[in-house]
Amino acid sequence: MTPELTRIPRVRAGMGWQAAALAVAALVLLPVLALGLFALRGSPGLWAHLVSNVLPVAARQTVILLLGVGAIVATLGTVTAWLVAACDFPGRRIFGWALLLPLAVPTYIVAYAYLDLLHPVGPVQGVIRGWLGYASPREFRLPDIRSMPGCILLLGLVLYPYVYLPVRALFAMQAGNLLDAGRTLGAGPVATFLRVALPLARPAVAIGTALALMEAMNDIGAAEFLGVLTLTVSVYSTWINRSDLPGAAQIALAMLAITMALVMLERRGRRRQRYAAGAQPLRRMRLRGWRAGGAMLVCALPVALGFAAPAWYLASAAWARYRFAGLSPRIIEEAGNTALFAAAATLVALLLGLVVTGAARMRPGRLTRSMARLSTLGYAVPGTILAIGLLPVIALADRQIAAVSQALLGAGPGLLLLGSGAALVYAYVARFLAIATGGIEAGLSRVPASLDHAARTLGRSPGQVFRQVHVPISRPALAASGLLIFVDCVKELPATLLLRPLNFETLSTHLYGEAARGTYEDAAIVALIIVVIGILPVIVLARTIRR
Repeated sequence: MTPELTRIPRVRAGMGWQAAALAVAALVLLPVLALGLFALRGSPGLWAHLVSNVLPVAARQTVILLLGVGAIVATLGTVTAWLVAACDFPGRRIFGWALLLPLAVPTYIVAYAYLDLLHPVGPVQGVIRGWLGYASPREFRLPDIRSMPGCILLLGLVLYPYVYLPVRALFAMQAGNLLDAGRTLGAGPVATFLRVALPLARPAVAIGTALALMEAMNDIGAAEFLGVLTLTVSVYSTWINRSDLPGAAQIALAMLAITMALVMLERRGRRRQRYAAGAQPLRRMRLRGWRAGGAMLVCALPVALGFAAPAWYLASAAWARYRFAGLSPRIIEEAGNTALFAAAATLVALLLGLVVTGAARMRPGRLTRSMARLSTLGYAVPGTILAIGLLPVIALADRQIAAVSQALLGAGPGLLLLGSGAALVYAYVARFLAIATGGIEAGLSRVPASLDHAARTLGRSPGQVFRQVHVPISRPALAASGLLIFVDCVKELPATLLLRPLNFETLSTHLYGEAARGTYEDAAIVALIIVVIGILPVIVLARTIRR
């Protein structure tokens, strides 16, 4: 069969996939476009008020937070990645996967745990006062964790794996002969790291730091618990406390500008990232004595502070609460709500991810590539911005549905989409569709084009080729992507707070409410459940990087 005969039916069949990919990209972009339009509906003096009274403080604290978190994650992630990838010391294999464990603990849970651990009458300060011989908090107390330095430290301890992962991968792929050349010229371990490895790792450091800062921008629980007035907290308080949706939308636009700058930084880092084709594997340097002890300490501290300490506290508090009051039926109901909405969003995200990647496979071209990139934009947009952008869209759709129902049936269903939680599923899908698209693309990249040609020669349509060839081969990628999306939906807090139906609680919103009231022990079981669920993708990541 000649190329002229095969091209025409393939192009025609691929137009449906292209239209579907365009629709998916439009659904992802709709909240962002609605955000801009709704911000224009505010009163003329509203923006001036925000610029003079709200934005300066919130923007200043947000910038300080991002600078501090960026410095910690870049330093900690790069150093630990270098030690694990290029050095050999006792416990290196354990630290290789243990350094990923802080990813299992959401930022708001770490803040929640440390607020109780480091309370003036908490266990840590109690032990320190006992050692020093003090009797009460009035005589001695540590600096308050509710501060900007406390927030920076805690977020840095949780988010550094975003830098650790790409930097470790880059060190593993670097040409080992470059490092050997540095050692031959007399450079020691420190000089080799500073003069050779670190300049090569700059793109990966930029990528990881940008991702970590986007997560810090999306945080609302930790910042609010610790008394830091970021832009995200300002958006939430403006909408919830003041019922000022246009004002919240205008603050969200300022957040979006910072987020887009971080996205540009991340893409620039990826563009500059290069790997040597004939790279030799790294020959690890054997560390002995105090150097080995120092490496163990550097790797152990972030694991202990970012995961072990909060996990130990949650397990102890959860067990004490369970022995005292058992397992509340409310928690079981909230776990069911969380699982139901997370599973629904995961299923929809995987289906839409298949549509986007299928379009790029069935009808390759600039348009489908652009649609694939636009469909992943939601991951770079904080959940708060998506929620604020979705509110007017969903409200308009609810009004139209009610009007049609009233005209046809004589009765309206009320807030159908907002009341049923469909808006929440929409937000989850728009935010985490990038995970599905990226995972499926990675799976499809292993499918050679010859299989497509063979199936087409046997009379299969493009849709049949995709269903019968592509999907079965990429099933492991689908499963891994689905797991990551499910866990992210379980941990998501900002969008859930703003879009949940009335009298509807998930595990994350329950924890937020208990922490806001200061009843930490009542939410320990919920927090522990979220952490246990969060460990699942960490196990997957650990298996993929093990070498």
